[in-house]
Amino acid sequence: MPENVIISLKDIVVEYNGVRALDGISLDIRDKEFVTFLGPSGCGKTTTLRIIGGFADAHGGDVFFEGERINDLPPHKRKVNTVFQRYALFPHLNVFENIEFGLKISKVGVAERRRRVRDMLSLVNMEGFDTRGVGQLSGGQQQRVAIARALVNHPRVLLLDEPLGALDLKLRKEMQIELKRIQQSMGITFVYVTHDQEEALTMSDTVIVMKDGHILQQGTPQDIYNEPINSFVAEFIGESNIISGTMLRDFRVEFAGVEFECVDSGFGDGVGVEVVIRPEDIKIVPPEDAPIVGVVESIIFKGVHNEISVGAHGSRWTIHTTNSEEVGAKIGMDILPNDVHIMKSPDSISA
Repeated sequence: MPENVIISLKDIVVEYNGVRALDGISLDIRDKEFVTFLGPSGCGKTTTLRIIGGFADAHGGDVFFEGERINDLPPHKRKVNTVFQRYALFPHLNVFENIEFGLKISKVGVAERRRRVRDMLSLVNMEGFDTRGVGQLSGGQQQRVAIARALVNHPRVLLLDEPLGALDLKLRKEMQIELKRIQQSMGITFVYVTHDQEEALTMSDTVIVMKDGHILQQGTPQDIYNEPINSFVAEFIGESNIISGTMLRDFRVEFAGVEFECVDSGFGDGVGVEVVIRPEDIKIVPPEDAPIVGVVESIIFKGVHNEISVGAHGSRWTIHTTNSEEVGAKIGMDILPNDVHIMKSPDSISA
């Protein structure tokens, strides 16, 4: 097993009514890593989490924890705890008692229980709430208690199944930062499930993009965003302009009737490709200085930027810019080599 790998899934298959929820996936998760499974509803991300936690059985393949096969190990014997979207706090117990509950079950001594609960309350910024009833807490506070309860037993891995889904936007963004802080403070592995791209990019060391029971791409947030493997990943992780082109040779590509320098190689000469350009990477320049010239079709104010739709060379381009342009105006578009990302075209993949 590779160094520092804490969890390995090997050829995992899960079927429901003859339909494969997971179709032979394999992956390694490293110790102390924040890993996020990202994808649309029904892609298999929660099923993968349930396999790791022992809440679902694989119909094929193996699950390893620190090199030991744990397929038949029940959830309570795994060094793993889970935080669900519905926090499942005990309404008849106060905050302290909710966090303490697992320690009591494990027969930890009273003094040690108190020390560890206090430590957890401090970690999740809930000091002074120990005697508060959970019904008196906000959604964000309840989530913090659920996280403290899951961490107080010192699991090696914490599984989080869309735990921020019930929170409002402002609180969700605050909790993204808090979760990353807690993970780094504890020095344990977090495995997180979400369909929210910003959440995945904000918190993760590694993002695993899934679709239809398959892993499409795995890498750092920067890798996934800047070098998507196909159009699904490119469009799921932020907005993209995807244009058909031809790889003329290494580091040279043609699209929109223009030859551009790029930083990609190894596709072959004269091969059809798809070119990904992020909206924020298109520079608006005077038409006479531009390789591509188009006409502004619409402009929408988005708060931190304007979203401009431009018609050029038979395609509609999206640009994110702080510039303000008039509808109907002719503008130039320039793209630097590092902002031109090449993917194999679907035709070349199927062939």
